[in-house]
Amino acid sequence: MPDTQPTGVLLLQLGTPDSTSTRDVRRFLAEFLSDPRVMDVATPIRWLILNAVILPFRPRRIAEAYRMIWSEEGSPLLQHTEALTSELRSNLGDGYLVDFGMRYGSPSIADALERLIAGGATDIRILPLFPHYASSAGGSATAKTMELLAERWNVPAVSFLPEFYDHPGFIAAVAGAASRELDRFSPDHVLFSYHGLPERQVRKADSSGGHCFATDNCCDAVGPANRNCYRAQCFATTRAVVSELSLSSDSHSTAFQSRLAGTPWITPHTDRVLYDLYDSGIRRLAVFTPSFVADCLETLEEIGIRLRKQWIDLGGEDLLLLPCVNETPVWVDAVSSMVSTVERS
Repeated sequence: MPDTQPTGVLLLQLGTPDSTSTRDVRRFLAEFLSDPRVMDVATPIRWLILNAVILPFRPRRIAEAYRMIWSEEGSPLLQHTEALTSELRSNLGDGYLVDFGMRYGSPSIADALERLIAGGATDIRILPLFPHYASSAGGSATAKTMELLAERWNVPAVSFLPEFYDHPGFIAAVAGAASRELDRFSPDHVLFSYHGLPERQVRKADSSGGHCFATDNCCDAVGPANRNCYRAQCFATTRAVVSELSLSSDSHSTAFQSRLAGTPWITPHTDRVLYDLYDSGIRRLAVFTPSFVADCLETLEEIGIRLRKQWIDLGGEDLLLLPCVNETPVWVDAVSSMVSTVERS
């Protein structure tokens, strides 16, 4: 046993239902969408939308979608997160305790923290597994962890690692996970599809109060005014991966998926850009989903099944979903480097 106390590493992930039953999916959606950082409207309106519009109807449809990607081992998101955690334990060695917690559902962040502290960790490095900053994702997971820590009498030393949208290790992992598939598939075009976000949430993250959406090129670079801008960070990831793969300037584009009706969401929308791509002569389309580090419902079903069907129905020849970084060795090395090189002020 090492003489010194181990360093704790806590990975934060969004979460997944416990099963594909409508009941479990409804419970998961209720917890997820009750979060005021996710549905950032007045409490009475949130309650009404959730209980009168979403929960009576959507869980059955979403449960059916989960059944299309669920395996005998369970949720793909949970499997990949467990595998990444296991690989990190091996990579980091005896001086570290590594665990993960889900913001919604199980295993919970509270239980993961308890295991790390019970294991002797007094210095915990916390990495939200969200490459781009959004208050509704990484912000919520971070806030929940801080809330749980604040409830403890003895609060351990903690470090929250920042978003890693342009971290060289992440970019190398995204490119590396896809390079062989791209070579084999030989696409006419590469589409980078990121999870969508309501425009109002992007505006709320604008510290300057006047940068976001003020011009057509407001996301062309990340600077002080838009350092927390989810959309700008997504475009920065696209630029970095394009450079890593040496893609030509006319061979790729960026769009955003998973919007809800009733309020403007950031554009362009993934399902709508398919029409323009097809009209421009594109027939073989490859799709990156770099806002996710683990394949999940939004990648495997929304893109790999539903968007692919839309593309084929349009007349496209084929659509290839490129894999997330999951637990690839390059990504494991990158996360190991992130958590082991934290500097304390």
